[in-house]
Amino acid sequence: MTSALHAYLSYENAPAALDWLVETGFEVVTRQDGDDGSVRHAEVRLGGIVLMLATADASYDRPRLIGQSTGDGLYLWADTPERVDAWFALGVAAGATAVITPEDTEWGTRRARLLDPGGKEWSIGTHRPGAAW
Repeated sequence: MTSALHAYLSYENAPAALDWLVETGFEVVTRQDGDDGSVRHAEVRLGGIVLMLATADASYDRPRLIGQSTGDGLYLWADTPERVDAWFALGVAAGATAVITPEDTEWGTRRARLLDPGGKEWSIGTHRPGAAW
């Protein structure tokens, strides 16, 4: 079976979320705006990653940060420790909140975590999911 998984995210301020994503290296592939300034559907790409997003159609309860996590989020794989540090710095400079500053882990990887301006949790690291440790 051939398949792919793509996240679909909703933001109260989707135009601002798109701006943040562009500032962290994503490219807007498509964008359909509503007459009211909302984003009906957009897609962004970073390498082989494609995310879909839109303006939230309701005021959803968002998980809050407890300790170092909201309990769910997105994980961005980086092929070098330097890319972990660089993407984290871009994210924070673009308005994200630092949660875990770039660090080397006891299991031999580099990682960092932040909350984007819309409150979504993003982790980045050199561990490649699905690969052997």
